Amino acid sequence: MSVRVRLAPSPTGTLHIGTARTAVFNWLYARHQGGSFLLRIEDTDKERSKPEFTQNILEGLQWLGIDWDEEPVIQSEQVEKHRAAIQTLLDQGLAYRCYANEEELDAMREAQKASNQAPRYDNRHRHLTPEQEAAFQAEGREAVIRFRIDDQAEIRWTDLVRGPMSWRGADLGGDMVVARRAPADQIGDPLYNLVVVVDDAAMAITHVIRGEDHIANTAKQLLLYQALDLPLPTFAHAPLILNGEGRKLSKRDGVTSINDFRSMGYTAEAIANYMTLLGWSVPEGMEERFTLQQAAEVFSFDRVNKAGARFDWDKLNWLNAQVLHELSPEALLNSLEPLWTEQGWTLPADQSWRLDLAELLGPSLTLLKDGIEQAAPFFNEPPLESDAQQQLSVDGACDALKALHAALEAEPWDGVDMARGQQLLGDAVKAAGVKKGVLMKTLRAALLGRLQGPDLMTTWGLLARLGCDRQRLSRCL
Repeated sequence: MSVRVRLAPSPTGTLHIGTARTAVFNWLYARHQGGSFLLRIEDTDKERSKPEFTQNILEGLQWLGIDWDEEPVIQSEQVEKHRAAIQTLLDQGLAYRCYANEEELDAMREAQKASNQAPRYDNRHRHLTPEQEAAFQAEGREAVIRFRIDDQAEIRWTDLVRGPMSWRGADLGGDMVVARRAPADQIGDPLYNLVVVVDDAAMAITHVIRGEDHIANTAKQLLLYQALDLPLPTFAHAPLILNGEGRKLSKRDGVTSINDFRSMGYTAEAIANYMTLLGWSVPEGMEERFTLQQAAEVFSFDRVNKAGARFDWDKLNWLNAQVLHELSPEALLNSLEPLWTEQGWTLPADQSWRLDLAELLGPSLTLLKDGIEQAAPFFNEPPLESDAQQQLSVDGACDALKALHAALEAEPWDGVDMARGQQLLGDAVKAAGVKKGVLMKTLRAALLGRLQGPDLMTTWGLLARLGCDRQRLSRCL
């Protein structure tokens, strides 16, 4: 049997990290098994589904390195198949029309609440006579269609993550609505649990891999598979992604969209790497820093945890830093240049200068956006921060700068010959009668406006190649 898995996002918002993690697990399993990874856009929520969200989801998956093997299926285009399945259930007496209106259902729920009963539909219209149905129709009532659930049913399956699973029909809330309200001679809009079953069977999905919040849906869907005589897939329910307090990660936690992570400066490689670790433990001997392709070689569900996966920003930041530090200057520059251009900065035409700046900044980056703040002093003269101003008041600091500035006025340094730069520093130290450390800290303060930053000689050299080092020194004299 060839493995076929799917991701079925709803285009009612941007790509959520939980959906993306589900995509990663599906993709890893398909690639490990030599199977197919498919997409289905579940756009049956007509009011909230938008084409721009579909585009965002597709682009987000591509950015993460997730590819798919067939053209995406659009769920709304399959509605006649869904209605045909519902008609089959009606014809076989496995489903029926329920005319209970909202007021009656609300009253039922209030009565259950008052008697401390779990909310559930009481199946009141399961056995309507033709005369009773005709009376409801004469009142102008429309009907939902409900699928009969036997309270005595035992629903069992073996989950790839959780092992043997068992649910009772009595725990599923009564007969399940499979189509929204419509006139008696029509079938209303089919609902989630029904359409998912029909679509997965039509796509020949062999394994349904999704979050544990779908476990109750799985019990309901298994009953529908059996009623429609469809082949049963294997299920795997991955743990939820939790916040630091152990609750399900949500919009209240701030960042949940892949777009958000991308705009914050995280790389696709780090996000994909980290999402794999959210619920999956690496085999012994394997590093936690890996590519999706490397993970696919060893991925299996026996290493997926049952417990919820807590989101750890420190781990994500560490992984992102590792990815950035591994990039070649050329690859890092390709990512940084658009950020610099967005700032309105004029980039030097000299490609080698830009590459050298990327190489200088790379080892200190945690997020790509750090490359904006750290590169800013190379494009605009920075203000003097308090620590820099304090350094300029140190005994001998200004004398050392004056000596260095005078030497550069007489013979500017080209920023390339490092030996020449070191000689200039040594001569200025001797002329001012100060320790070299005083001049080095003062030079950093003058060039960068602060006392922290990357390698000083390389920094000075880059500014000298632009011819702006003497201007930075002169403002401090």
